[in-house]
Amino acid sequence: MDRFTPLAAALGGLLIGLSASALLFLNGRIAGISGVLGGLLQPDEGGRGWRGMFLLGLAAGGFVLLVLHPGALEAAHSSGVGLPIVSGILVGVGTRLGRGCTSGHGVCGIARFSTRSIVATCVFMAAAILTVYVSRHLVGVGA
Repeated sequence: MDRFTPLAAALGGLLIGLSASALLFLNGRIAGISGVLGGLLQPDEGGRGWRGMFLLGLAAGGFVLLVLHPGALEAAHSSGVGLPIVSGILVGVGTRLGRGCTSGHGVCGIARFSTRSIVATCVFMAAAILTVYVSRHLVGVGA
């Protein structure tokens, strides 16, 4: 975290909070990325337009970041392509088991004082801490 700046973190948090609030107040929807994507992929789900635009906006934000700061998304270390693929699949399975993701539970759910989201976020964080410890200190991946 050698590039951490409090101002950038505060602005990023403010933008996340504003976008999640805007989606809730203007569309009545929670900004949970797994739910947005899952609804877009359902054959009979309504609201494809806003879901597609939401996800397109996420990708566009990453593209703008790459244009303005080309090195901003460089990986700290290279682990090949297999580990990110397996990790992505496990995250997808976890969001289905937890009935939501960190954005839905951690950002929006905690802000609404949802007990279920608070518990889910605590479980997410405990699993993340355990995963990093095991992978870095016991297995030696990413060390």
